[in-house]
Amino acid sequence: MAESQNIEYKESWRDEYLKWVCGFANAQGGSIYIGLDDNGEIVGVADCQKLLEDIPNKIKDTMGIIADVNCLDENGKQYIQIIVNPSSYPVNYRGEYHYRSGSTKQQLRGSALTEFLVRKTGYRWDAVPIDNVSVADLDIESFEIFRREAVRTERMTRKDLECTNEELLNKLGLIADGKLKRAAVLLFYRNPQRFFTGCYVKIGKFGVGSDLQYQDVVEGSLILIADRVVELIYLKYLKASISYDKEIRVETYPYAREAVREAVYNALIHCKWEDGIPIQIRIEEESMYISNACVFPSDWTTENLMKTHNSRPYNPDLANTFFRAGYIEAWGRGIQKICEECDLMGAKIPEYSILGNDITVKFIAVVTSKAFKRTNDVRKEKGVNTRVLAIITAQTDISLSEIADRLGVSYKTVQRAMADLKKIGVIERVGGRRKGYWRVKEND
Repeated sequence: MAESQNIEYKESWRDEYLKWVCGFANAQGGSIYIGLDDNGEIVGVADCQKLLEDIPNKIKDTMGIIADVNCLDENGKQYIQIIVNPSSYPVNYRGEYHYRSGSTKQQLRGSALTEFLVRKTGYRWDAVPIDNVSVADLDIESFEIFRREAVRTERMTRKDLECTNEELLNKLGLIADGKLKRAAVLLFYRNPQRFFTGCYVKIGKFGVGSDLQYQDVVEGSLILIADRVVELIYLKYLKASISYDKEIRVETYPYAREAVREAVYNALIHCKWEDGIPIQIRIEEESMYISNACVFPSDWTTENLMKTHNSRPYNPDLANTFFRAGYIEAWGRGIQKICEECDLMGAKIPEYSILGNDITVKFIAVVTSKAFKRTNDVRKEKGVNTRVLAIITAQTDISLSEIADRLGVSYKTVQRAMADLKKIGVIERVGGRRKGYWRVKEND
């Protein structure tokens, strides 16, 4: 039998092979045979009984685990079998973490070690408590923005938010053992780069090839960045086509604003911030790229990413706070929403690509005249009232703010549409504001 993921051969015993035991324990387990050559041929060991006593004790003393050690005999040649079971917790050998991958042993360092420890302990990176920072050090403006957006989108009530900042952080699950989690610092600390290098967004406008025309770095808490970065893109980096629908001035951009907003928010909460790589937004004449470091689920591909899937955020605490602020939904609909917004504008579906630990979404610009025509067509063919009715028919408990976000219109526009629909007897409200729902009346 050849060496494999779970089998290792050694002709004689050396204490350094305890690292291999550590590697098997941290992976899927396996067996080490002492007294066999690389081809699996038995060469035997001379001190089998002594090894039966020494090896189990060394494994227990250095790693705190128990392994089955057996002395086997074949054709008069004795050899040792060490059976290592997979460990449910991280195992280290003298402070080093080893891992069996394929038929090789690797020592884990840096981000690979961090990912391993997170996976083994169930402790997410953004949930780790951090020293030398307190609630008093956090940014007042970031809390004000969060409260404003949480109320506006009806994800939290004013009563929920009538509390101190520390009480709010506890409600959001951002304090552990009396200490701020990493997520709290990322979300509400004015200068998170003091703790996490590369925690910012870099935007660049490019001409042909590598011709960088101008750029910006958006720094601050993630709440501040979320509040500012999309507006900066549309004010400084994109040109709108000005048209008139009767007497109404209409500005049409080459990219669907709500789709870009969703992609930016996704990057902020799913980014692998521990890598120290900022989110990068590259804007060209006919395309826009949004890239971030990530840990892509092993059972996902770029194909099923575009299909309906459950929400599996890399940073759950960041995602929960963004949800409470109304920035994202909790059902894994982010990419679906991006595609819907692009389709509504007449744009191509965005392209996702993964290279190493980076994920990039590419938006294709729409010729502004085409985008304007498509927007007007939608307005004419499906008025706001009709679109609102379609949404509440599909989701009766949806809030007015969510409808406004989905349609990319103002809250007052949705209010007027709902008033029209109630006036003509198409819908009615059942129950209160928080637990009620909309009932769509059947036609007679």
